[in-house]
Amino acid sequence: MDISIQPILHEKIPGFKVAAISYRNIIVDASPQMLKGRLQLFQESLFFETQEKEIMDFAGLKEWRDTFKLAGTDAARYRHSAEALYRRIKKQNYLPSIHSATDLNNFFSLQYECPIGIYDCEAVKGNITLAIGNENDEYEGINERMNSLKNMILTKDEIGPFGSPYVDSKRTMVTPNTKNAIQFIYLRPSLSREEAEQLTQSLMNMFISICGGDASYKIYS
Repeated sequence: MDISIQPILHEKIPGFKVAAISYRNIIVDASPQMLKGRLQLFQESLFFETQEKEIMDFAGLKEWRDTFKLAGTDAARYRHSAEALYRRIKKQNYLPSIHSATDLNNFFSLQYECPIGIYDCEAVKGNITLAIGNENDEYEGINERMNSLKNMILTKDEIGPFGSPYVDSKRTMVTPNTKNAIQFIYLRPSLSREEAEQLTQSLMNMFISICGGDASYKIYS
């Protein structure tokens, strides 16, 4: 599948970039104890940190809130997924273990302070475009609600939108039946190319060390 970015994203958001990682022949299963332990310990550490700092004191979270505003999103009403995770942890509402793919997504989203989405390739139809949503763009999300994507950054295929830094769709969610997946890291616009490469490779290598298979990536900017 081809991946492209609509010019309006670059016009509104200087430095906009995403990393796309393609995974093949992976096994999505219960997370190993090592990953569960790291995710739990990291959340506990963040809880204490969030008691001493405001959410917007975390540089990555603030940058992505500002990015939402540049796209035209009401960032006070619609929080990007990484900010939403931090706010849960601030209330000591820790994330439960779901399965290896989701747990890895959450772990790295917390570590890198940026939204990350992963999607089942079998449910993605045709090429992928990153765009800003209009009044007709919506989907049923993994939050069990119909979500309007008007003025939001989104990913869409030939069927319609399926992902966003806000919330992902049920249509393309990864499950234990997923064998091939594509993961989008919504990189901080301020990151250098070298920093983006290092971050992406680190995530990809840990993912395949746990889920197996093989992978390749490309950064789009």
